[in-house]
Amino acid sequence: MITTSVLGIVFSVTALLCWAVGDFSIQRGTRQFGNWGTIFIIGILGAIFIFPFVRNDLPALFSNSYQLGFMVLLSVITLFAALFLFEGLKRGKLAIIEPVFGIELPFTVAFSIIFGGEHLGAQVYFLIGIVFIGLMLAIVQETKHLHFHKTLLEKGVLYAGVGSIAMGLMNFMTGVGSQNVSPLVTIWFVHTFLAICCAVYFFVKKEWTTVIKGICNQPAFVLTLGFFDNAAWIAYASAMSIIPISIATTISESYIVLTVLLGVWVNKEKIRLHQYVGIGVVIFGVLALSILGL
Repeated sequence: MITTSVLGIVFSVTALLCWAVGDFSIQRGTRQFGNWGTIFIIGILGAIFIFPFVRNDLPALFSNSYQLGFMVLLSVITLFAALFLFEGLKRGKLAIIEPVFGIELPFTVAFSIIFGGEHLGAQVYFLIGIVFIGLMLAIVQETKHLHFHKTLLEKGVLYAGVGSIAMGLMNFMTGVGSQNVSPLVTIWFVHTFLAICCAVYFFVKKEWTTVIKGICNQPAFVLTLGFFDNAAWIAYASAMSIIPISIATTISESYIVLTVLLGVWVNKEKIRLHQYVGIGVVIFGVLALSILGL
């Protein structure tokens, strides 16, 4: 019989795998459709395909003013985080920006401790720290990129930093929403909100026709982008509904390492010794954390 802890680990690993694939699609999507277009694709597909599974739960949500207000706040923070993170990628160098994105993990853990009351023991937090260090080593091409005080004025860094802090809060709130309402309802509400905001933006900017044409011209890519990102968020939210937010985030966040490995296997990219060390550290930390979490 599968325990809830095992199921939570499975959901976390599923999110890891889906995000690893989804990141390739998101990067391509921002270049072809822009930040708002990419967010719209993810949002509208999530709104459409998740709706049949949550429609019976929506009356209860919309009749509860506290839960509805919480979902709106979460959605606003999600939009804010996404726009800042995408803008950081657009303005900055990938090698500089990616380590900044890693700050999302400790902020999520901090919010879970301060506001969520999670207390998991010294061993767990030690392993989370190990995974974070491994991630930093794995995703930087040059160790000098870890000197944040020297790269603070690099283009895009401030955007990425603000977005990562907001992402940490968003992760925590997504976990709370999943625990108090349900994972599917939480993701459906947020992605529907994003889709509506993007649609309004396109109408105001008079870009609606251009966006629709671009999406219709690449249906296979659009479906791939929407599927993997939505699947990752659903799996991540499901994991946080049954295991601690800190553990679910640490495991799923390790998708970054898989992305690095995909770059080696698929694009024949070369990585340095310290990156291999980082990958090994992350794998060890995630396995130990998974075993300890069971």
